[in-house]
Amino acid sequence: MTIKDSLISLPQSLLPQHALSRWMSRLTHSQQPALKHFLISQVIRHYGVNMAESLINDPTQFKSFNEFFTRSLKPDARPLATVSDGIVSPADGVISQAGDIQDNSIIQAKGKCFDLTDLLGGDAQRAKAFHQGSFATIYLSPKDYHRLHMPLSGKLTEMVHIPGRLFSVNAATTRSVNNLFAINERVATFFDTDIGPMALVLVGAIFVSSIETVWHGVVTPPTGKIIQSWDYRQENVLIDKGVEMGRFNMGSTIIVLFGPNKMKFMGDKLIGKSVKLGELIGKYA
Repeated sequence: MTIKDSLISLPQSLLPQHALSRWMSRLTHSQQPALKHFLISQVIRHYGVNMAESLINDPTQFKSFNEFFTRSLKPDARPLATVSDGIVSPADGVISQAGDIQDNSIIQAKGKCFDLTDLLGGDAQRAKAFHQGSFATIYLSPKDYHRLHMPLSGKLTEMVHIPGRLFSVNAATTRSVNNLFAINERVATFFDTDIGPMALVLVGAIFVSSIETVWHGVVTPPTGKIIQSWDYRQENVLIDKGVEMGRFNMGSTIIVLFGPNKMKFMGDKLIGKSVKLGELIGKYA
């Protein structure tokens, strides 16, 4: 951690993080033409968003900034890797870390780790399935496609909403805030797959006004102070590989978890690499 990193992250602890996110939600859902056109044009210009791959490629046709931010892509914009035993990226973004879960510890950044059980809401039984397993952490920037898709086909078993802080999840904050992904608000989703349990943890961040899933709709906001869970084991919610499972209304991070000796992410080759939805990131063990 550098002094610069600390100067970036320290003020965030003093901010009214949830109030700012509620304000951002109102701003990004505004249908006032001049405001939404200004916001959309600034993001396209500043981040170099590729509108040619968007299903709606005329920026003026979006009803709000949030509709632009969570835009659909053309059907052929993100082809799935065809390897039969492959795990594909669930999102566009940068893989900040990937590899093995050592005991109960997951790498956050160089010299920093966070606790698997804490990440999953403090339930040791929930975390047990992933001890000594594998993980990958994918950071989505404002230029990226913000819908999340299945890295592997699975049957939904549980969803857990874990209230928390809303620190930024950019590289500087990840290097400087201890246990960042285990203290930020998040939605953990659990699936049974052909290679055992899989979890997709959707981590909120400053100005992330909403996290939603295709089977539930908006999970947060509102946010409270207690952990909430939904049990889907008696329901038949099946989602195929590559199919949308949720979305971020503003950018954030998704963490993918698998059990021990079930699959192997492509290790050091992945770390720091930009990936697209559907790109091969691992294989069955």
